Amino acid sequence: MWRLAAIALVSAAGSAAAQLHLPPVPQVPLQLPKIPVAPDLTSAPNTVARSAQSILDPGNLLDLRRLAIRDRLRQHRDVLESDPAGELIVRSEVVVLSPSAAALDAARAAGFTITSERMLPGVDERIAVLRAPAGLATAEALARLRSLDAKGQYDFNHVYLPAGGVDASPPGSAAARAPVAQPQAQAGGLKVGLIDGGLDLRHPALRAADVRTSGCNAAAVPSVHGTAVASLLVGRAPGFGGAAQKATLYAADIYCNSPTGGTATLIVEALAWMAREKVPVISISLVGPANRTLEGALRTLIARGHVIVAAVGNDGPASPPLYPAAYADVIGVTAVDVRKQVLPEAVRGPHVVFSAPGAEMAVAASGEKGFSRARGTSFAAPLVAGLLAIAYDPASAMQAGASRRAIDALVQDAVDLGPPGRDPTYGHGLVGERLRVDPVALR
Repeated sequence: MWRLAAIALVSAAGSAAAQLHLPPVPQVPLQLPKIPVAPDLTSAPNTVARSAQSILDPGNLLDLRRLAIRDRLRQHRDVLESDPAGELIVRSEVVVLSPSAAALDAARAAGFTITSERMLPGVDERIAVLRAPAGLATAEALARLRSLDAKGQYDFNHVYLPAGGVDASPPGSAAARAPVAQPQAQAGGLKVGLIDGGLDLRHPALRAADVRTSGCNAAAVPSVHGTAVASLLVGRAPGFGGAAQKATLYAADIYCNSPTGGTATLIVEALAWMAREKVPVISISLVGPANRTLEGALRTLIARGHVIVAAVGNDGPASPPLYPAAYADVIGVTAVDVRKQVLPEAVRGPHVVFSAPGAEMAVAASGEKGFSRARGTSFAAPLVAGLLAIAYDPASAMQAGASRRAIDALVQDAVDLGPPGRDPTYGHGLVGERLRVDPVALR
């Protein structure tokens, strides 16, 4: 189990609406061949062995994502570097949301190159990427642009990493069994969004799903993490089911197996696409630092009625808040194990809104490979997103109050854990426990 936790950590509320009830159903084992899972594009295999022992010490959890960042830097030093806080960024790039023409002219006069500038229909904002002049460090470039345009939303082009991992090893016999999820009664017209790595739509659990994709110039670039998270949203197979199986999934691949995948700019572009498509609930199982450009885009979507669900991360209880989960009005999700105890690696804080299963649970393995076991807050977030998508009435989607009614409905359905009431460890409590599928049952 601790080996899996290490993998998970390096990859880097109005009146309540009707309550959600998920009836228990019998287990129906699914027999599919087990094939080893390839590493995710954001994994850092060299750090797994080094960190497997330190995972037992909560004081060391904060270092694991740092090790993943360091490994990425070793491999792609030509295009990546770290900011003054040690966070991963694209070398020599500064991003800004909706800059004025005068601000861009001033940047050009100061030697900056505008490498891209585009309108983002759906959020009615423009995003520009500026490259620093030769010889100017990225941190100095950001400071110079902020001095030239004090009102601009300039920031580094941060890179965000997944908040959980998938294990291909056989599940242990001691795993607790739970009711196997089955399709729930859902209204038509449901939509849910996913910003992550690419999906392997060959997998039996995703073949029948209604999926719209974006990114990678329309090329399919499957990833382990994206496939696993998608299966928890809309996956469906004998003995296995995601939280919102009849929803149309809008999946944006922001990695594309590129060294500079997972950037703030790519997340903003994915958000804009989902805003254009009027996707009411969007799941993001990625973590990183605060970023002005990303925050501005999220604020716009939330103000328009979208619900953003994000994993709080796995840097441990001593970690400062991670983003986008820690932004105001984002639904931060933590993970619990089969004993309904918070994972020791889960980040704590006032931004935790819900808890959901996030360990000893089955997820689709990339390819036609059956199912694997997952651990991390990455895999709790899609369960909450799926439940919110169901609670979000499609007939009133994007109307004033629709998002609040959906959230309030889920709050009413939550099982309080920890101290009475909302707390920084479990939020309002546990939802989606019946959606946990025991990986042993699928072997």
